[in-house]
Amino acid sequence: MPKFDAAEVAKKFNDEIQAGVATAKAAGRGAPLLIGFLANDDTAAGVYVRMTQRACEKTGVAFELRRVARVDIEAAVIAANKEARVHGIIIYYPIFGGPIDDYLRDVIGLEKDVEGLNHRYRYSLYHNIRTIDNDAGKKCVLPCTPLAVIKIMEYLGAYDRTRPVGHQLDGKVAVVFNRSEVVGRPLAAMLANDGATVYSIDISGMLVYATRARKTARARRRGGEPTAHRRPPPLPRRYTRGSVAGTIRVAETTAERKEVLARADLLVTAVPLPPEKFVVKASELKKGVIAINLAQHANLEPAVADVGTLVPAIGKVTIAMLQRNLLRLHDNFDPHGRCMSPPLRATPGADLDEADASGKRARAYAAAAAALGVAALGALAIAARRAK
Repeated sequence: MPKFDAAEVAKKFNDEIQAGVATAKAAGRGAPLLIGFLANDDTAAGVYVRMTQRACEKTGVAFELRRVARVDIEAAVIAANKEARVHGIIIYYPIFGGPIDDYLRDVIGLEKDVEGLNHRYRYSLYHNIRTIDNDAGKKCVLPCTPLAVIKIMEYLGAYDRTRPVGHQLDGKVAVVFNRSEVVGRPLAAMLANDGATVYSIDISGMLVYATRARKTARARRRGGEPTAHRRPPPLPRRYTRGSVAGTIRVAETTAERKEVLARADLLVTAVPLPPEKFVVKASELKKGVIAINLAQHANLEPAVADVGTLVPAIGKVTIAMLQRNLLRLHDNFDPHGRCMSPPLRATPGADLDEADASGKRARAYAAAAAALGVAALGALAIAARRAK
């Protein structure tokens, strides 16, 4: 099978975005405005900026780049949150790196977070909550790169559209090399939310992601562990009850790379290492696999195209998802009747240990912010609210 050019998928969505912008203009709402904040000299961030600019020019989305000093980034984002003419905000990371950058993702308002990485959207994703405050008319925003992967998989026929939402990947096995908060972990959650059993691999080891769990009659007789959906348990795994119905189960596993790759229907790699240090070979995969590379380096050897569908890069689709999210925000929070986000608070039924962990993380962010002298008062305020 030949390599698949993801630009084919990007074009489909760019046409839809262009039509959506035209509709907004015809309705007198104007083109949605995306503000990009650049506070570094990172080469990759610069490339992302240029890609965003070019894509917006083609679709009619208004784009404005604002360069700020990194110590002024929080104040600049807060000011943009209050601008009625601004419909979306993106920060080009890294700024400080680590917990400070994670804190900055929460500074972007719910109504303007085109990357879907603030606390409210992330909580919804990991608890399979697909709309904002149970409003069926306002869908949640999802992280751009993971969403791009999903759309490519849909385009390539991985999803069974005859099944209901949440079950269209039932019976599929996915392997994801990466568990970052920006790419790997949300992608694993999204695939699990759609019914797949996901093996998430990073330098710390392997975890299994899935949704509902049940014990088969055989498992009950043998005292075995539950299985995901209707699949038999071919590999060791363990699922536990989540705090909300449909919550993703995350479990330890004794499975090894070789065996999960041999069963993978879907494979995604995002490892920042050159091929001589990390590569997945065609001989490790089964015929018909859909294999997608997200890394700057080629994590998949070219021969993978001989056994399945190889997608070597997805950058154009990621930019399309960024604009698609912007249109969703434009529709969800119209400037003539804006719905302001309620205070961040734990959803009823959330595990106490999760809430406690959130408070500890927030306090850590505050301490780091204070150490760097970056908006310490703002960080301490949000830490105090979450720690209560």
